[in-house]
Amino acid sequence: MGRHSLPDEHGTDARTPRPRARVRTVAIATALVLVVAGGTAVAVRSGLLSFPGSCGADAVRVDVVAAPAVTPALRTAAERAREREITSDGHCLDVRVTARDSYEVAGELRAGRKTPGYEVWVPDSGLWVRRVGLGTKQTKIAAAGNIASSPVGIGMVPSTAETLGWPKKTYDWPELAAVALKGDTVRLGAADPARSATGLLALAKIGDSAQKQGGKRGDTRAAALAKALSERTTDTDAQLLDTLARDGSGAEKGDPRRNQALIVSEQAAFAHNASAGEENSLDLFYPEDGSPRLDYPYTLVEDDEMSTDTSRAALRFMAMFSEDEGRQILADHGFRTDPDEPSDALVEAAGGRAPQPYSAKGAEPPADERVEETLGMWTITVRNARLSTVVDASESMRQLVPGQGRSRMEVTRSSLLQALAGFTDEDEIGLWEFATALDGRRDYRELEPTERLGDRRGDTTHRDRLTKAFSGLEPVPGGATGLYDTTLAAYKKARATYADGMFNALVILTDGANQDPGSISRSSLVARLEELTDPDEPVPLIAIAVGPDADKEEVQQLAAATGGSGHQVDDPTQIHSVILKAIMEAGGHQR
Repeated sequence: MGRHSLPDEHGTDARTPRPRARVRTVAIATALVLVVAGGTAVAVRSGLLSFPGSCGADAVRVDVVAAPAVTPALRTAAERAREREITSDGHCLDVRVTARDSYEVAGELRAGRKTPGYEVWVPDSGLWVRRVGLGTKQTKIAAAGNIASSPVGIGMVPSTAETLGWPKKTYDWPELAAVALKGDTVRLGAADPARSATGLLALAKIGDSAQKQGGKRGDTRAAALAKALSERTTDTDAQLLDTLARDGSGAEKGDPRRNQALIVSEQAAFAHNASAGEENSLDLFYPEDGSPRLDYPYTLVEDDEMSTDTSRAALRFMAMFSEDEGRQILADHGFRTDPDEPSDALVEAAGGRAPQPYSAKGAEPPADERVEETLGMWTITVRNARLSTVVDASESMRQLVPGQGRSRMEVTRSSLLQALAGFTDEDEIGLWEFATALDGRRDYRELEPTERLGDRRGDTTHRDRLTKAFSGLEPVPGGATGLYDTTLAAYKKARATYADGMFNALVILTDGANQDPGSISRSSLVARLEELTDPDEPVPLIAIAVGPDADKEEVQQLAAATGGSGHQVDDPTQIHSVILKAIMEAGGHQR
């Protein structure tokens, strides 16, 4: 067998997945799917439905949109169903499969388009299904099961992999990603995590591992790695493989547009190696701290609008991938049908070799909160951020946070320092504090200007000075909440100092409603904010109400006037994740 030879037509390997050990599926016998498919899904899995061997007079058409990587396998299965005259309730299956990027379909379904024009969606990851569920007007969808899987790792051209000791030497994610920080010796590319589940899963895993290893320093390291990676991203996974060095020549190595390493799925490496020459193939590193997995959920779209025939036909097509022939089709295209017992032939064809831990248990998928944080970090990493931070220093910030044993201000300080660690030296951050009559008649004062974190003044950087300022925040004795005048002054300053090419925003944290009777009124403030807002130079207000005394409706109204967002957190430890989520949402609107 050649170094990257493919599995043969019948699977070849003695460790071919056993029928009992199939891809992890969402439990079909749930109330959700029972409603979704009128019990059909349960019947398909349990064998209660009869699928006659001869076709009825009319074929049932099922339109499927699928991630580009899995589309060829689905089309092969659809053709096989036609050739074999596979039926559902006496009707032939007429399955039409269209390739579409998963992020694009997720955006469409999240927006709630009424007539999607397809009955089934097969994205490359359940991340997209979960993101659709975060919408407020989303189209109704339900994942009926997972038909395949593929772990994510880092593929390298053979000459580069050899210098890193492949296959005998193993690394964790931060170690592998760190090659991107060591000059141009190894150039690491990835697809945009905002559009690629492969890129997003890898970036989230890098962040988790770096944080476990280094705490706050880990956040800084993860941000630096993300920054390096952002300079070598493509819009889609398909475009990424085109950036790979085409051979081991000096010209290719010296071309700054070419990458020697890519964050890819095992299946993408398999497909690439099937047609690549020896020098342009990929050797695959499987990180020792766990490979996240693409899981290809078979998802029904507006099933309650489907006819019974269509619903059953859609589920009959899914059932093909639980059968030997369907699993073989997936394996022939480089997909795992048993995530924990992959065919050695498949792994070798993808560029994997022992002792790389390709059979190890996959990394747990990131929680929704972690996904939002990762996308928020990515937004500010790609564009660099200019954030003016305004913190409530009123007397009420002395109150203890239930269960914490610390005051609101103490917990807020910790959250802000944690957030600061996630910014790179190219980002620009400033700090104001406010109460009432804090600086003469003014309710606010600037503690640190909004400047580049890496800028030096004497022996200290702006990051050092800002860290000291955050750490020194204290409630003002007798101070009330001068929110309105402060918001207007801070927004004027942020608008006047707008920086082209950066993500500009104003972040205000307050634990109470406005308590300055001599200030501008709320209605007048909203009107002034609307006047100051410029869609060509957006500066969204991210307003965070901290604790039970804060007015969520108030901060939402103020933020909405600028195109920003208002949030309420009962626990100040949530501030860090809320800031990143808000940045991700605002950054998405500005793309």
